[in-house]
Amino acid sequence: MKKIFLFLSLTMAVSFTMRADDTAPDASSVYLDPSAPLDDRVKDLISKMTLQEKADELCHFMSQNDRLHIPPWGGWNQGLHGVWSKEPTTLFPVSIALAASWDPDLVHDEADAISDEARGLYNAGADGVHKVKFGLVYRCPVINISRDPRWGRIQECYGEDPCLTGRLGTAYIKGLQGDDPKYLKVAATLKHYAINNQEKDRLSLSATVPERMFYEYWLAHWRECVMEGHPASLMAAYNAINGTPCAVNKLLLTDILRGQWGFDGFVVSDLDGIKHLVDGHHLTDKPEEAVAQALLAGCDYDDIEYSKYIPTAVQQGLITEDVVNTALSRVLRVAFRLGAFDPADQVPFSKIPATVVNSEEHRQLALKAEQEAIVLLANKQNFLPLDKSNLKSVAVIGPAAEQPEYGSYYGAKPKTVGPLEGLQDKLGSGVTVQYAKGCGIVDKADPALIAQAVDLAKSSDLVVLCLGSNAKVEAETRDRSNLELPGAQEQLLEAVVQANPKTVLVLFNAGPLSLDWASQNAPAILEAWYPGEEGGNALADVLFGDYNPGGKLPYTAYESLEQVPPQTEYDITKGFTYMYYPGKPTFPFGFGLSYTNFTYSNLKISSASIAPDQNQTVAVDVQNSGRIAGDEIVQLYIHQEKCSVPQPIEKLADFQRIHLGPGETKTVNLTIKPISLSIYDVNRKAFVVEPGTFDVLVGSSSQDIRQQGHFESASP
Repeated sequence: MKKIFLFLSLTMAVSFTMRADDTAPDASSVYLDPSAPLDDRVKDLISKMTLQEKADELCHFMSQNDRLHIPPWGGWNQGLHGVWSKEPTTLFPVSIALAASWDPDLVHDEADAISDEARGLYNAGADGVHKVKFGLVYRCPVINISRDPRWGRIQECYGEDPCLTGRLGTAYIKGLQGDDPKYLKVAATLKHYAINNQEKDRLSLSATVPERMFYEYWLAHWRECVMEGHPASLMAAYNAINGTPCAVNKLLLTDILRGQWGFDGFVVSDLDGIKHLVDGHHLTDKPEEAVAQALLAGCDYDDIEYSKYIPTAVQQGLITEDVVNTALSRVLRVAFRLGAFDPADQVPFSKIPATVVNSEEHRQLALKAEQEAIVLLANKQNFLPLDKSNLKSVAVIGPAAEQPEYGSYYGAKPKTVGPLEGLQDKLGSGVTVQYAKGCGIVDKADPALIAQAVDLAKSSDLVVLCLGSNAKVEAETRDRSNLELPGAQEQLLEAVVQANPKTVLVLFNAGPLSLDWASQNAPAILEAWYPGEEGGNALADVLFGDYNPGGKLPYTAYESLEQVPPQTEYDITKGFTYMYYPGKPTFPFGFGLSYTNFTYSNLKISSASIAPDQNQTVAVDVQNSGRIAGDEIVQLYIHQEKCSVPQPIEKLADFQRIHLGPGETKTVNLTIKPISLSIYDVNRKAFVVEPGTFDVLVGSSSQDIRQQGHFESASP
């Protein structure tokens, strides 16, 4: 039998400050006993630590402690759509693409695969760095909500709606952490809490949010992810809310998170978040005071400031050592749940091999994810799917044609299949496939290049035009200034379509684009997002009908920024999102076409009147009335006819992705929970359901309602 932590040598020099009576623990220590109760193990370990060791353990770069047999479990890594590693790992589509699938099961499976690869690399001790710096705490998922189309990090999130975001975020957490009753596969870190929705001045800005919107919109998905997903960790955002920085916001981190939602994990600051309390928010000019305020508010974990200044803060009486112990106990509970102190043969996830990394099974899952994510935005006169028997020459044109943008927060890139390669493989030697770049993503127009693209378009039977954006346009630290196709791409689009009307426009972007001209002139438009490694193959499958697209937009695609309130306006009732936007967008929230047709009928509402704390069940029959099998995303919206406060035009309450063969009918059962009917009463400081009539709206998008009904909510 191997000794516990054989890889840790007890003879290594101790690099931590110790008191004179400190000695190394013996093997009988309670915290090293896997059979002891978790709380007893945590308490025992803390009792053996010096103040400096405690401070070091609250710094995620310094979790290893040889004297106390603490392995490098802490660290941090990223796994938003692929494990961040020096060696190639499976590259999945970005989060906003997964949101377009409206498929919680798919999101769960992707996160499960990502955490398998994370554990496989950790178990193998990849390159010696992964195991020391990058431990088993993963800083994902991102569930910030994209109420503003300019936000640069839309690629990382699940769209503009709390219901959709809450469901998908919960699925990701559960997939990442695993389902073992005792051990975590990896620890998920839900981020960035909260109202992190603007990159400009993000280290110092304060979001001004009305109290009702704060609870009803900005925290709704956080509540669901915390209470249903049970993440092991949560990250405090850089920004302030109504004047109080998130990292020192007791209302946010203690009263709501722990008091109301029962969160039992630890809170970590964003990178240098405590430091930015001093140099960004100017909360104080003394870092030890910033450290003390953060700990007192409920922020347990930091990068380096805690290690440097906790002892000083205690010595100056700014905090007691008990406050440090409370934070440390929350952190160490996660360490024990990760199996960091237990023999490998007792931790089921320690058996995952590194061979799972970018395995064929995971590549196929990446293919499925991109297939489900693709949204058919336009298909005039059933231009798609294509029949390759009618084609002799295809032009693949555009700056995203060879290799589109793949997004941020993933590791070394594996072999990727871009649109050009995917189409070449699909069409084979019988069809000539030629490529012209046309222009760059952000570059000014080059008439040599556009002319070449136009000439190729004219001489080809079909054009697949691949346009989009990249990290120079939208990314962390970078919001967009407009919603247009960047650079010379609009010019290229119009020139190519006019040269050859048989053009399919394929978009590789994250945030919504203004597509007024394209929607009127291109015969077919596909939204393909920032794809994963199988993006080109998925696109080819969709273009030629080997996969029927079923994705739906997770946000509103506005005509222009003139339709959107200022980015500094955080009150969504002013006209943000499908819930409060009064106009007609180019493509509405929940929109997406199919190669087949779906018919809705026989809506049934289980109860004509319900109590405020009662679920309402809605059933509807959906038939595939076309000739091709396909997926439909059935969406249920609600609207309260009369209320004491302004209500959304409609609000998503439930949804379900279903697959139907030609002629097949399924009865879809959907649920409206009391929280969906509630408003936040600012006087009572609580969610309440006001009695009255609620409209039930079921359909294929927020603006394509096929069946309607209503019910009453009775007085309590």
